[in-house]
Amino acid sequence: EGLVVAAAKNAEYSKIHASKIPMGLNPKPRPLPIFFYGDEDESVVAAAASAVASATAPAAKKVKGAGAKPEKSSGRGGGGGEITDEQKKAAAEKRAKKAAEKAAKKKDQPKANKGGGAPAAELNVSALDIRVGRIVKAWEHESSEKLYCEEVDVGEESGPRKIASGLRSFYKLDEMQNRTVLVLCNLKARNLAGFPSHGMVLCASNADHTSVEFAVPPEGAKIGERITFEGYEGEPEPENKVAKK
Repeated sequence: EGLVVAAAKNAEYSKIHASKIPMGLNPKPRPLPIFFYGDEDESVVAAAASAVASATAPAAKKVKGAGAKPEKSSGRGGGGGEITDEQKKAAAEKRAKKAAEKAAKKKDQPKANKGGGAPAAELNVSALDIRVGRIVKAWEHESSEKLYCEEVDVGEESGPRKIASGLRSFYKLDEMQNRTVLVLCNLKARNLAGFPSHGMVLCASNADHTSVEFAVPPEGAKIGERITFEGYEGEPEPENKVAKK
C-alpha cells in the first residue's frame, strides 16, 4: 500500500505545469518508474500501474455532439483566415483572362451555317446583277399601306419589270414617277401581298430605318447598263443562287 501511495504522489508531481518545474528538468511528461520488492500482491501492482497510466495520459479533447458539423478549414491564404484583397484581385484577373481567351478562340473559329455544314463562302459583289433602271409607272398597292407597285425599265426586250417596293412611308407617289434607280435583277420572282414582283429597287437607310433614300446611279449611266465595282470582276450568278439578305 505504501508503494501505491508513492506512485500516486509521483503521478501528481508529473501534473505540475512545465513553467513551474526547475530548469534542467525535462518538462515533458513521461512514464514514471515503479519499483517492486517482489512480494507485492497482484492487486497492489495493478493499482499502481493504473494510477501512473491515468496521471501520464494526455488530456482527452472535448468531443462535439453527434449533430455538430466539423469546422471548415480555409485552403486559401495558408493562415486559415479570410481572403485578402490581393488574392481576390488575382482571382478576378485570372477569371477575366480566361474569359478573354475563350472569346478570342470563339472569334477565330469559322462560323458554320444553320445546317451544321461548312461555313458559307463570302459573297462577291460581282455575283449581283445590278442594272440602271427607270420607273416608268408607279401606283399604290390596293391592299398594302407600305407598298408601291412599279413598272421599271431595265433595258430588257421583254419590256419593263413589275417590282413592288416598301417606300410609301418615305416617298410621295409623284416622286416615284420617271425616277432613275438601281435595280437588283437576278432575284427570283415572288409575290408581295399578292403582287408579282421580279427584282428589287435598291435604297439605303440609316441605322434605325427612319430615313430611306434611293441608291443613285453613276452620272451618265444608261438604262440597262450593269453596275460593276473596281476590283470585283465576274459574271452575275443565276437567280436560283442569289438570296435576298
